[in-house]
Amino acid sequence: MQDKAVKRLEGFGYEVKAADKAILKFAVEKVTNTIKNDCNVSETPKGLINIAVDMAVGEFLTAKKAFSPSDIAGLDLDYAVKQIQAGDTNTVFAVGDGSLTPEQRLDGFINYLLTYGRREFNCYRKIRW
Repeated sequence: MQDKAVKRLEGFGYEVKAADKAILKFAVEKVTNTIKNDCNVSETPKGLINIAVDMAVGEFLTAKKAFSPSDIAGLDLDYAVKQIQAGDTNTVFAVGDGSLTPEQRLDGFINYLLTYGRREFNCYRKIRW
């Protein structure tokens, strides 16, 4: 799962350094334990792997933001195109997102990574006696 998290971070424009491996390993273990405890299972279900990877990336980015914010300054948070103009045609997307600061966009993105898919845990929960 750690390799998938590295690839996910690279997809966001972050190059994982050797010093990041320990933080990322801890984030993966934390998320794995959270899922196992929440679902009362001994292994992370295959159907939750991608959600776990995103949650681990969210944990990693939270730690980097708190302790080394300059490391994540290069993240590409401009996912949505604001405006496209070709000749007479003018198309505008991402209404309202342009007013957010980079830190607000980062916080929203981290929150998304940490929370999206948690409802899917219900499919894998086992009763605890």
